[in-house]
Amino acid sequence: MYSPKVMQNFSNPQNVGEIPDADGVGTVGNPVCGDLMTIYIKVKDDRLEDVKFKTFGCGAAIATSSMITQMAKGKTIEEALKITRNDVASELEGLPPQKMHCSNLAADALKAAIDDYRKRLPDRTGPAEKK
Repeated sequence: MYSPKVMQNFSNPQNVGEIPDADGVGTVGNPVCGDLMTIYIKVKDDRLEDVKFKTFGCGAAIATSSMITQMAKGKTIEEALKITRNDVASELEGLPPQKMHCSNLAADALKAAIDDYRKRLPDRTGPAEKK
């Protein structure tokens, strides 16, 4: 059973789409369930000015993608890196145990987009820590 917040983010996802001139793009997938998520970020003054997603997957995958974009938008890079899969599930008022991997994918996709952004920087700050 999904929470009303999961259903809302699945039925009416926020921040869907691509950012054509994205500063960072992260794509992750789960070969077992077939979910595939891509997160796009636009950074200005070390803040995530815009965050969008494209997801192929189940309702929980779409809901977690939508939620992580809402949680990350406006945050600094360091604040966004601290968002965990449990934070995403908590914001959605819970996920069934068998769907927790979806929130993990969303957090991983955001971190992958930040890693990509950092790789593009002149000083090559390096990859984000996995949590």
